[in-house]
Formats: sequence, C-alpha cells, structure tokens
Amino acid sequence: MGIIRIEDMEFYAFHGHFKEERIVGNRFLVDLTIETDMRIPAESDNLKDAVNYQRVYEIVKLQMEKKSHLLEHIAGRILDAIYAEVEGIKKATVKVSKMNPPMGGKIWSVSVVLSR
Repeated sequence: MGIIRIEDMEFYAFHGHFKEERIVGNRFLVDLTIETDMRIPAESDNLKDAVNYQRVYEIVKLQMEKKSHLLEHIAGRILDAIYAEVEGIKKATVKVSKMNPPMGGKIWSVSVVLSR
C-alpha cells in the first residue's frame, strides 16, 4: 500500500452560500490523499500501472470550476468524480479550504475534510 498526496492545489473559484461570493469569487486550496497499491508500478515504472495523479489534478480542477454553495458539496463531487474516473483507489481524502471566508472577522481559512 502507498499514499499519493497532492497538496495546496490553488484555485480562484465562485463558491459560497452568499450570492456575492458566487459573483466576486475567492481563493480555495485543495489537498488530496489517495491510498493505493503501489507494488506493480514500483516494479514496472510504467504509468499505465499507476494512479495517474496528473489526471486526478485535472478532475479536481474541473470540479472546482462548477459553482457550489457548500464546501461539503465540492468535496463530495471531487471524490465522486475521482472514484468514477480513476481505477486503483483504495481510499481517498479531500480537504477543501476557503481562504479569508466572509464570517465577520479575520479568519485565515475554513476547511472541510471528507474521506471515502
């Protein structure tokens, strides 16, 4: 078993509960951890035997382009899409963070973490 981590993927996107957030947009960070069996690709040195994390990034990017009201919804969509399109994933965890959320105070970020 092995772990692939794609960390601090940064996107400017238009997610949020408030209408203004979906118009003005905000910075979001996404971290993804994938557990997979790496015995075959460790031996073969062939991408076709491995989880293609370039493709995983493209999937995350596409999901971040779709507007959502909730971070939970974004995280769920990311996991749904990754499991639908990528083989060999035993477990995946995604963390979606909204930077400087409009919560009435100085807050660095708010995050949601979802695993399957």
